[in-house]
Order: sequence, then C-alpha cells, then structure tokens
Amino acid sequence: MIIHKAESRGQANHGWLKSSHTFSFADYYNPGRMNFGALRVLNDDFIAPGMGFGTHPHKDMEIITIPLSGALQHKDSMGNTEIIRKGEVQIMSAGTGIRHSEFNASTKEEVTLLQIWVFPGSEGITPRYEQKDFSLINKKNKLLPIVSPDRREGSVLINQNAYFYLGEIEAEAFVTYKKTSSTQGIYLFVISGEVMVNGTLLSSRDAAGIDAQDEISLKALSYSEILLMEVPL
Repeated sequence: MIIHKAESRGQANHGWLKSSHTFSFADYYNPGRMNFGALRVLNDDFIAPGMGFGTHPHKDMEIITIPLSGALQHKDSMGNTEIIRKGEVQIMSAGTGIRHSEFNASTKEEVTLLQIWVFPGSEGITPRYEQKDFSLINKKNKLLPIVSPDRREGSVLINQNAYFYLGEIEAEAFVTYKKTSSTQGIYLFVISGEVMVNGTLLSSRDAAGIDAQDEISLKALSYSEILLMEVPL
C-alpha cells in the first residue's frame, strides 16, 4: 500500500487558484509521483469568486470533475454550457480533441473541486460530454458508483476500465470493496474525516494506492466522505 499524505502533495498558489497536486502536474514534477496505473492527475482546486481557467485544449484523456462546494461554469467546443455543483459529476472524453473553459460561477463564493485525469482505454474517439446529479442518491455507509465503463447503477460512462465510487461513512461503520480484476489497482482519497484502511489511518485529503490486495476494508473513525477509484495498473 502506497500512502500519499495530504501535506506531501505538490502546491500551486496563483492567488485566484490554489491547487494541491497528488501527481506531477504543471510546475510540480516528482518522478516518483507520475501516476497510479491509468490514474494520471488528481488535483484538489480552490478557485476564487469570478475566476477560472480560460479556453484551453485537451486530447485523448478522460477528465472527471467533482465539485465539493460552490458552482463551476463549464463551456466547451462541443456546444455544452453547464453549471456543475456539489453532488454532481462531470466527465469529458477528450478523444480527438476539445477546447473548454471553467470558471467559478459565483462572484461571492469560492468553488472547490477535484479534477481527475485518467488515461483512455481507446485513443482517437469522438469527444463526449456527460454530467449527472448524484446528490439525492443514498451514499450512507455504502459505495455509490459514479463512473464506470458499463454505466452500472446509473453511473456516468468512461472510456476506460475504471470505476469510481463516492461514500459517506458514519463513525464506527465499516465498508468493504472487492476489485473487479487482479490486474486493477485501488486508489482511495479521503475527502473529509478519518478512515482506517486495512489498519492504516488516513485523514482528510490523505490517499492510498493499493495494488496487491483484491479486497479492502474501510472503517470510519468519524463521519467521513471518501472517493474510491479502481483503475487498470
């Protein structure tokens, strides 16, 4: 099990943007932190009111955005103009190429979000956009599928053999997860709270990559929000 503590992440502070990079990104380069299997980027972003990323390109990458607070304004070259809020999940298959912009939709409140990049299963596909609200679906003491290659339980589609789950685990509650295949790895990110993972304590914004075990057990020490990602190694 590889542990990535919150304070070990790369930091960027541009004034309007504060970002923590789990893996090498932009000006943060760490040869020991390039990826975890197909998981390439996990950025924890704080964007000031009215600010954001101007129009920029992407190609052959699966890009997942999970707002944690506030609202994010999205616009892209496929004609999508959307606002994404906490409880919603957005995915873009960049494929042959897209251009998009992302701005804080509020002029008063900060927006916080996780942006995740996954290497695609197939390159050169037609670009695709999808967004779904999971806020009213029960996530208490369970792992709710939000991203999958087969749309299981209403999850959004990804062009990769990857499975993402959100969970809200109450104090002293247990959750277990079994991988779909021994060739996959599990990457767990603690959004908030404290979680024991196979006997190892993870606190808010800590993460763990697990490759050799087919099943893991999670116990929350306090009310905790978690993101679990299973990806090809």
